[in-house]
Amino acid sequence: EDAPQPQPRLDDLLIQVRAAAVNPVDWKIREGYLQGFLNHRLPLILGWDVAGTVVEVGPEVSGFKVGDEVYTRPDIERDGGYAEFIAVKASEAALKPATLDSVHAAAVPLAALTAWQSLVDAAQLQAGQTVLIHAAAGGVGSLAVQLAKARGARVIATASAVNIGLVADLGVDQFVDYTRTRFEQAVKEVDVVFDTIGGDTQERSWQVLKPGGILVSVISPPPEATAAAHGVRSAFVFIQPSGQQLAQIAQLIDQGRMKPIIHAVLPLSDARQAQVISQGGHARGKIVLRVRD
Repeated sequence: EDAPQPQPRLDDLLIQVRAAAVNPVDWKIREGYLQGFLNHRLPLILGWDVAGTVVEVGPEVSGFKVGDEVYTRPDIERDGGYAEFIAVKASEAALKPATLDSVHAAAVPLAALTAWQSLVDAAQLQAGQTVLIHAAAGGVGSLAVQLAKARGARVIATASAVNIGLVADLGVDQFVDYTRTRFEQAVKEVDVVFDTIGGDTQERSWQVLKPGGILVSVISPPPEATAAAHGVRSAFVFIQPSGQQLAQIAQLIDQGRMKPIIHAVLPLSDARQAQVISQGGHARGKIVLRVRD
């Protein structure tokens, strides 16, 4: 449908969207699951993973110019990127990795920031530590594996057998096929658990941590009492936009230390089908909508 072109604020960039990635947060907002976190007005344009070209720069913005190729995970309380144009705060954007086209760049921001804010900020993952990453073949998990390896950590990954080749290529040190092996029987004494699944997986993860270790979840807040009972720590991460972190991630990508995995590329008109695939929970990497060539 036709919608008004966004009007950029003083500190905004107006971006002509080339590609927008699809994430679980999109259909969760659509279904109303995040009403406790957000106060959206309707109608709302979904999609908060964007790559495109700057076509207008707010008068209070420095560091960007018209024509810059950028990528961003913008504020999810504003209209998203399933559209030809999006207005975002300049502080939420960064120059896209030079080695990626727009489709691949759009697959990075939300997943990479989720991994960064979980492993670097919350867990403070260090070289030589061991991290267990659940759902390692997914959009977040696959980038988390690469970020952990870039920081010098030992990585244990859970995924199904069909994805063993994919996660092996990412450099995991130990693979657990969760369809055949209960990970808590194969994994012990890890420094960090990165929980991207929640529920029973989160419950079973406490026992694989070493004393003083940390469980970081992006699905549901881990109970502090449970963490204390196991002698470990816990953290819940709800991703925040950060152009500064995206700039650091772009450097890692251009150095060849991280790369996005693409499950499917669909036209914007197939956004409904893209969300169906996302909601199925078995995408290998990211689903991307091509908006403009």
